[in-house]
Amino acid sequence: MKNKILLSAALVASINFSNAQEEDKFQWLEDVDSKKSLEWVEAQNKATFDVLSKQPIYQSVYDKSLEVYNSTDRIAAPSIYGKYIYNFWQDQTNPRGIWRRTTKEDYLSANPKWEIVLDIDELSKKDNIKWVFKGADGLYPNYDRFLVNLSNGGGDAVTVKEFDAVKKEFIKDGFVMPEAKGSLSYLDENTVFVSTDFGKGTMTTSGYARQVKLWKRGTPLKDAKLIFEGKESDVWASGFNMRDGDKKHLFLSRGITFYTSETSVMVNGKIIKLDIPEDADISDLLNDQLVLSLKSNWVVNADTLKQGSLISLNFTKLLEGKKEAQVIYAPDEFSSLSGVASTKNKLLVCILNNVKSELYIYSFDKRWSRTKVNAPDYGAISLAATDENSDQFFFYFQNFLTPSSLFVADAATNTIKTYKSLPAYFDASKYAVEQIKAKSNDGTMIPYFIVYKKDIVMNSTNPTLLYAYGGFESSMLPYYSGVMGKGWLDNGGVYVLANIRGGSEYGPKWHQAGLKEKRQNIYNDFHSVAQDLITRNVASAKTLGIMGGSNGGLLMGVSFTQRPDLYNAVVCQVPLLDMKRYNKLLAGASWMGEYGDPDTKDWEFIKKYSPYHNLKKGEKYPEVFFTTSTRDDRVHPGHARKMAAKMIDMGYKIYYYENTEGGHAGSSTNEQRAKTAALQYSYLMMKLKG
Repeated sequence: MKNKILLSAALVASINFSNAQEEDKFQWLEDVDSKKSLEWVEAQNKATFDVLSKQPIYQSVYDKSLEVYNSTDRIAAPSIYGKYIYNFWQDQTNPRGIWRRTTKEDYLSANPKWEIVLDIDELSKKDNIKWVFKGADGLYPNYDRFLVNLSNGGGDAVTVKEFDAVKKEFIKDGFVMPEAKGSLSYLDENTVFVSTDFGKGTMTTSGYARQVKLWKRGTPLKDAKLIFEGKESDVWASGFNMRDGDKKHLFLSRGITFYTSETSVMVNGKIIKLDIPEDADISDLLNDQLVLSLKSNWVVNADTLKQGSLISLNFTKLLEGKKEAQVIYAPDEFSSLSGVASTKNKLLVCILNNVKSELYIYSFDKRWSRTKVNAPDYGAISLAATDENSDQFFFYFQNFLTPSSLFVADAATNTIKTYKSLPAYFDASKYAVEQIKAKSNDGTMIPYFIVYKKDIVMNSTNPTLLYAYGGFESSMLPYYSGVMGKGWLDNGGVYVLANIRGGSEYGPKWHQAGLKEKRQNIYNDFHSVAQDLITRNVASAKTLGIMGGSNGGLLMGVSFTQRPDLYNAVVCQVPLLDMKRYNKLLAGASWMGEYGDPDTKDWEFIKKYSPYHNLKKGEKYPEVFFTTSTRDDRVHPGHARKMAAKMIDMGYKIYYYENTEGGHAGSSTNEQRAKTAALQYSYLMMKLKG
């Protein structure tokens, strides 16, 4: 009887699988590198390029974009390691880039003398691999050795190789981690933490490493000692050092979901689990204070610490099981935390106040006190680099019309000085910026920024591009883009950036209002902004286009399937679209904390918006432009491929372009970036301006 039951269950499963296969006749496009898939991609790429490259603005946008990307006037972004400032640089001569360094003193001079440490173009030729530099982890305190992360084609999976920064060569018989979605970090000169693919059962269902091992120099990777392990259903596991001055603390963490984790500290060989909320983020460790940002209210010793607050806990006491908490920053209705970093003695905290940045220096002497940095107003501030050996730090400021500037500052004296500003790539004096709010379906006011020519006539004929993201706590802040200015604004376009729910512009509550079964709030917000632009006669449905990537690509898919009447152009970049299978493709399972699990009753609310499942014949959909990358190992290119193929099969005209490399970023070189920009703006002008 038992065997019959099992046989029946197997038969049902087989039938269900067969039905699923019949329902999704384009699933073969998920086979990334199959001959059939790549032939389909090549045909679509050619058809799209043949049309869009012939548009009047294509060549000028390509040339101007490449000029911006290759400009030698760009700011060399600093990373401070000991006595050097390192920078990764790409230009016309170095399309794959060079990793270089200069002294701190020389960096601050007018013309720093850069010393090339590693040439990625030369390495790619030598190895016959299209390497993409993904950063490096240095050995404290001298930083004479680094663990260099290299990606084949730009994907998230990396090969890690140990590099001698004195001899400027990879170390023979040094630490090497084969390609995996894992990590390698120094514990000391002869020991590393390694999280990688150790074979069957050692990776999570999300495709990341779930074991942390200690690996001794000179021993095989397979002999590394297991010290910590997460569950297969977790998102990831990792081990890393956190330093408080010269004190080193060994942290071990397992990501339970995308937004929750369990953190432990190894003390004298013993693993101590920290009694902190699973949804809190560890931001820093300074002056024996463990700094946390709270995603929900937390009651500590009868005191309620407010959601969205930045707090600190006495670290020594915490390891003893006691909690002594202090509030560093608490938000109000319109403010939120946007960044935290530390110098040798100070804590730097960046705040958003109604989607505009403010920067503060916090000092600790039994209690926290703060001083505001006299940074520019009405724009976005981001922390660039801090120095663990001094209170010097760097930060950026930019907005839509002000080129990005890098400031050098001293947290001890609260002084700042402009280090370098980007040149003006377009004439900003012709444009104006406004912040407006639109009312969403439930009455929530949704802010958005609009950039337009001062002499614009609001007569509904302006080609208008609306951009948003709406997820994963990612805030959309004002930014300067020479490519957008030259390629879109100077060609008569209006640009709109919407701060819809799902981001963290107003703290954790703004993000949580769009999670799982509440996700339609995000899409209603976006539709509301679009409708507001039409109501204000900025644009009409014929002159309104939209753009978004990744989770924003999902937003694009939902937007045109739910409200095709609102949009005449859609640029859908590296998107999620098949929300029934997203958790089975690449890193998809790690995002179930955001979207829900489609293999459970969650499918009841997911299926209501899943773009792939809500396509219908006979609708007046816009002619969508899908873009993706063959080497995207985060969001599977199958999403874009299958959606495009299904629409073609239904008789809809679409555009499709898949770059052969670039990973989730879509491009690896400046030429590829310029080509993508030219294709996208040519498409938008063709559809919205004619």
